[in-house]
Amino acid sequence: MNPSNYTAISFPSFGIEVDPGRGLELGPLNIRFYGLVIAVGLLLAVVYGCRRAKVFGFREDDILDGVLYITPFAILCARLYYCIFSWESGGYAENPISVLYIWEGGLAIYGGVLGAIVGVIVFCKVKKIRITALLDLVSIGFLIGQSIGRWGNFFNREAFGAATDSFFRMGLFNKYTQSFEYYHPTFLYESAWNAVGFVLLHFLSKHRNYDGQIALCYVAWYGLGRALIEGLRVDSLYWGSFRVSQVLAAASCVAAVALLVFFGTRKHDSKDLFVNRPAE
Repeated sequence: MNPSNYTAISFPSFGIEVDPGRGLELGPLNIRFYGLVIAVGLLLAVVYGCRRAKVFGFREDDILDGVLYITPFAILCARLYYCIFSWESGGYAENPISVLYIWEGGLAIYGGVLGAIVGVIVFCKVKKIRITALLDLVSIGFLIGQSIGRWGNFFNREAFGAATDSFFRMGLFNKYTQSFEYYHPTFLYESAWNAVGFVLLHFLSKHRNYDGQIALCYVAWYGLGRALIEGLRVDSLYWGSFRVSQVLAAASCVAAVALLVFFGTRKHDSKDLFVNRPAE
């Protein structure tokens, strides 16, 4: 094997070495694993939402209609977030039209989350649905999509952290040094963190006291994990000397915890939940 073309990924502590490739060629079609993984994550999130729609006071049709509203906002904001905070380094300043070249890559998950929230707000205003109730359900779906979607970074060999010799280190071949170098697999850390969050929020949602509680738990959980993991990455988007996503994650986590404590000191009647509203 020509070492300059060596594309394997290794996890030496587990005795694993694989070369997953970057996509599939089916005739004239070139399907990238990155996009495929994200699509699978979205699909499973939608399936989950449909299965649990009634528990939150919605119909399956509400969830499917919501996807048509929310997805465009999520993609648009994910792209804008990435381009804004990599304006110079990404070459967008020299060629602004390249902002539209979404097929070349460049999406930020945090931007996607923010865009999805905007989409939820617009959808709820149009359909006259309680925003906080839908955010509770959507936030659990976020964790499914984010946990699975992070594996797209694995296929793209990106979103890894600084060099390390830790037990969980991931080896990538450096064509310049002609040797394996080992890094924090931050995509894996975040995927695992989101998977645990999904399980926790799934069970917590069965005992929620008020609409919006699960959404706040999501912001607190994801914000904490992202703030910690982002500090390990070497490809963060910066605003001056600050890692944008890390600052945003930490601030949102603190705000969410403060609101959870505030609402936790108040009495709540289960009759006020959207799912228990009187039939119209």
